[in-house]
Amino acid sequence: MRVMCRMFALLGSRTASAVPWVLDSEYSLMAQSHVSEERAQRDGWGIGWYDRSRVPRVEKSSGWAFAPEERPRFEQVARAAHGPVVFAHLRHASNPMGLPHSRLIAIENSQPFHHGGYLFMHNGEVCLPREVRPRLGRYENELRGVNDSEVLFWLLVKHVETLGDPLAAFSAARDELKAVWEAHIPRPRFPYTGLNVVFSRGPNELWAFCQWLGEHGTGLFANGQPYYQMGYQTDTKSLLVGSEPFEAHPRDWRPLGNGEYLVAQIEHGLVGAKTGPIP
Repeated sequence: MRVMCRMFALLGSRTASAVPWVLDSEYSLMAQSHVSEERAQRDGWGIGWYDRSRVPRVEKSSGWAFAPEERPRFEQVARAAHGPVVFAHLRHASNPMGLPHSRLIAIENSQPFHHGGYLFMHNGEVCLPREVRPRLGRYENELRGVNDSEVLFWLLVKHVETLGDPLAAFSAARDELKAVWEAHIPRPRFPYTGLNVVFSRGPNELWAFCQWLGEHGTGLFANGQPYYQMGYQTDTKSLLVGSEPFEAHPRDWRPLGNGEYLVAQIEHGLVGAKTGPIP
């Protein structure tokens, strides 16, 4: 049974709070943080949001969101995070470099990551992050932690700033991971296990990418769906996206499956969303 990170994101046509899904719902992010002792999320958390600025605010911790000494701060930040866009992330650290666990737990390894107007979070594992680093070019100097997700963040930033289109950039980043893997001997089984990414360049848009390789069990609460399958709910006022639905009976939630992307934007005060295959 695989345990990895959990994600939530909101895009709203008006300034909104993520509290109902981060804290209050039956399958909230808080509930997902400690489904069981075996599957508890113990490696950090973070919340990021755009209010009316194009520069995101981010609050992070290396603690356990559900721990008695940590929960008050997590709840305080969740209640403060109002905006057209809100991201929330629970970390369960992957360790493709085989580091001591104590090195993995640090605030610079917690997500979301941000740079300028970009906001990013990831669920999954990049299997050769050390070998990918030289591909980052000048962005390698921006790395602060030892998190393979941070390597993926800067790889995506590199391609976004070159190509301009997040969908094309995600495809290029994925293909570059594969090229590094093909050139490496001996190879791990996969270039990555999961590339589930939520990304934004500002308060009027949200991207989600769902891509994985291999079999990894089922969701924390959504036992009938693959572990890496994401879910989303949308209408003209808002979009919610997460690692899995935040309701026990998710009638209005739709799956975002392997090899699919979702993009949503606010135009003329309305949220418009579409999905499609990742090239």
